[in-house]
Amino acid sequence: MSMQEMGTSAHHTAPSPTPVGKNGLAGAAMVLGVSSLLTSIVFIGGLLGGVGLVLGIVALTTTKRTGVGRGKAIAGVVTSAIAIVVSILAAVLMVRYADKTQECYQPDSLRQYQQCVHQQFSGN
Repeated sequence: MSMQEMGTSAHHTAPSPTPVGKNGLAGAAMVLGVSSLLTSIVFIGGLLGGVGLVLGIVALTTTKRTGVGRGKAIAGVVTSAIAIVVSILAAVLMVRYADKTQECYQPDSLRQYQQCVHQQFSGN
C-alpha cells in the first residue's frame, strides 16, 4: 500500500454524531412542571403549570428542529398538565367544603366546629 493510498483512507468521513447541546426551554419546562406539581394543592401550581405547559409546548417544537431536550420537554408538559388538573380539583373540593360547612363558620369552640362539619357531611 502506498503512502498516498494510506492518506486517503485515513481521512474518511465519520458518521455524524447525535445532536449535543442544551434546550433551555425544555429544562425550564421540566423544572416548572415538577414545581407546579408539588405546589398544585395550594393553587400556585396551577399558575406555574400554565407557564410550564406553554414552555413545554414551545420546547417540543424546538426539539423538532434541534433534536435536543425532547424528554425534558415531554416531562414538563405532562407534569404541568397534571398539576393544572390537580389544582382545579383542589379548588372544586375546597369550594364544595366551604359550601357544605357554611353554617359552621361562627363556632364558639373548635369542638363545636368539628361537630358541625361532621353533621354537614354525614347528613345528621
